[in-house]
Amino acid sequence: MPRRRAANVQISVIGLGYLGAVHAASMAKLGHHVVGVDVDTDRVEALAAGKAPFFEPGLDDLLSQVMATGRLTVSTEMSAVEGSRVHFVCVGTPQRSDGQAADLTYVDAAVEELVRHLGAGDVVVGKSTVPVGTAQRLSDLVATSRPDAALAWNPEFLREGFAVQDTLHPDRLVYGLPDGEAGERAAVVLDEVYATLLAEDVPRIVTDYPTAELVKVAANSFLATKISFINAMAELCEVAGGDVARLADAIGYDARIGRRFLNAGLGFGGGCLPKDIRAFRARADELGAGDAVAFLGEVDAINTRRRRRMVELAVEVLGGMVESAEVTVLGAAFKPDSDDVRDSPALDVAARLAELGAVVTVHDPQAIDNARAKQPQLHYERDLEAALAGADAVLLLTEWKQYRDLDPERVGTLVAQRTILDGRNALSRTMWTDAGWQYRALGRR
Repeated sequence: MPRRRAANVQISVIGLGYLGAVHAASMAKLGHHVVGVDVDTDRVEALAAGKAPFFEPGLDDLLSQVMATGRLTVSTEMSAVEGSRVHFVCVGTPQRSDGQAADLTYVDAAVEELVRHLGAGDVVVGKSTVPVGTAQRLSDLVATSRPDAALAWNPEFLREGFAVQDTLHPDRLVYGLPDGEAGERAAVVLDEVYATLLAEDVPRIVTDYPTAELVKVAANSFLATKISFINAMAELCEVAGGDVARLADAIGYDARIGRRFLNAGLGFGGGCLPKDIRAFRARADELGAGDAVAFLGEVDAINTRRRRRMVELAVEVLGGMVESAEVTVLGAAFKPDSDDVRDSPALDVAARLAELGAVVTVHDPQAIDNARAKQPQLHYERDLEAALAGADAVLLLTEWKQYRDLDPERVGTLVAQRTILDGRNALSRTMWTDAGWQYRALGRR
């Protein structure tokens, strides 16, 4: 494919949440002039001040850089997009409150308002994760309001904790395009936007709308399946007396399988994998192909069972005496290097133990404020040693580096009982047992 010269493109980004804020800042970093739009005044004000409204490594520095150049501005008014050639739609698609399907309220509202401000030949680019068939419906909406505009679907593949890196150095670019001249024109414009990345030989996959929509949910479903597979093996190891960590090492040497994402533990959470696999199943059912992805129901169930099993293990190591037991939970975010507590396994386990009568103290380097808003009944402590003081059991449930690097001898001087449950198989069992700790982990003797 011929490489295009990097150009300055006028871009708008609608929705400045996790995806949109990172995308807007990254596009400005690539040299484009970007205006971001969001209805959340607090979010817009934070970004205008060069401050990310959530924790993401590297994003504050990136915002400071691009704000200083003047290439990124933010607004609460949709009219601010006028004059941009390319409009990225980055709003959320949460799970519906009345079922497992994706809620497209925000996507529909964003596009319906956006089309009133489109100029001749503009390109609307969807990045939100949506059910297959959404792009064609929105393309028809754009064409009805602005026949000379075009719609493309360009799914995102961001990992929380690595979002800046994943945007500036992606492992692939996917263009979902309409047939004919509109699709050709949209491809040219997207090539201009991503010229710097294409010059670095980032793979570029051009396909139709349905395939582009399916790429993201298929990738998330595959990842969720791999995680739940090793957690299913952990369930078997627990009853058979095996060691799931050694099992994962052994099968991970097979190049067809690989070792990544075979760390058994508490399972996945966050704002993507759980709701995306549920929405995928719901959409497949609507299309009459539910049997094809029915296995995702068990993937989801395995993931949920891990949380229940961690609570059972905590009760076991406490000798069944949960009432008034002092339990320290290390981690509230669903994964390290994030302050996101959406569907967090760690926070879910903490809340379940509190319901059983335990006195639960939660520590997290970044997610305490978000966790408190979600589970206000729990105790929160920002000082790690204070959180550990007097604990009858310590549960490591989010594998932050500072937890992985804990000194078992030092921690042992703080707690009441040297009992640790490693919910992420992130610690050295030998180090902790040599220091006199009772060490337990999911899927291990």
